[in-house]
Amino acid sequence: MKLAIIFGAKSFEHEISIVSAITMKKVINQPLTYIFIDQHREFYEIPNDKLKSNLFSSGEYKKCDKLELKQNGFYKKTILSYKKLEFDIALNLVHGADGEDGILASLFEFFNIPFIGPRTEASVVSCNKYLTKLYAIGACVKTIDYHYFNKSDTITIDKYPVIIKPVRLGSSIGVSIVKSEDELEYALDVAFEFDDQIIIEPFIDGIKEYNLAGAKIDGQFHFSIIEEPNKNNFLDFQTKYLDFNRTSQVVEANISDCLKDKLKQNFINIYNNIFEGSLIRCDFFVLDDEVYLNEINPIPGSMANYLFEDFNNILIKLSSSLPKSKMIKIDYSYVNQIQSAKGKA
Repeated sequence: MKLAIIFGAKSFEHEISIVSAITMKKVINQPLTYIFIDQHREFYEIPNDKLKSNLFSSGEYKKCDKLELKQNGFYKKTILSYKKLEFDIALNLVHGADGEDGILASLFEFFNIPFIGPRTEASVVSCNKYLTKLYAIGACVKTIDYHYFNKSDTITIDKYPVIIKPVRLGSSIGVSIVKSEDELEYALDVAFEFDDQIIIEPFIDGIKEYNLAGAKIDGQFHFSIIEEPNKNNFLDFQTKYLDFNRTSQVVEANISDCLKDKLKQNFINIYNNIFEGSLIRCDFFVLDDEVYLNEINPIPGSMANYLFEDFNNILIKLSSSLPKSKMIKIDYSYVNQIQSAKGKA
């Protein structure tokens, strides 16, 4: 099986996607092809031996072969025609906009390209923190209380501390912990720099957090170990950026079997059917023995490889259990009936 790693794109998380893509060379034991999307949404084939971070920061990637997206794949332009780039499955590794908001998923589905990653509807509910809350409630998964605001709203806080998050960003970009009214205006400016919608939640000091990744393969769930992130308050952008190249498996959280089962059941409720074809990571809070969803990572950093005992095997199995598009036969019978009724052949 040959995987095409799709990364980059027009996103605030563009550079994190590059880090994740480079990490895949260390953890996937399959032939890899790399397809980079630059900030102008142009596609380039990146040779494996040139895959280094400074290739992109320097602009040298523009010397690589340019690609065009067409039906059934990516193509290089030749002197007389086009040559199809050979790979079996695409792996959507674009974090943030373009990758996690459904744009690439829609393109892949439209152009009939098999891929690992969230489908369009899964992307919609997971890339928007407000919609994630609504979806979780419908899936019988609890969430921390929150308030949703637009940029034009008057925002007042009744009780501090709170955490302010842009609605459509990940990797802790634009996120602030606000401990008093004196810090509020600056935190709002930071959040609204990245998005015109935010959510505000109470910041609960000492709340437990656990991360669990997994996928549904042939109708059965395959889970990673459960991680308890080692952090003081929350992981800021810089910490997460450096953390996205993790390849060594982390230590499993020391928790009861009962809590493990609760976390897995909540994961199952979230994954449901709409995340089929993707490997996701759910970040949960636990407070007073109750499980709350923090967020869904539909394309986790470095694909959460560090949570699995055999990440490569999970990816291979998932690639053979992708949802298939329903075939629709177009025979123009309705149009022909209308024409016949009008006496026209």
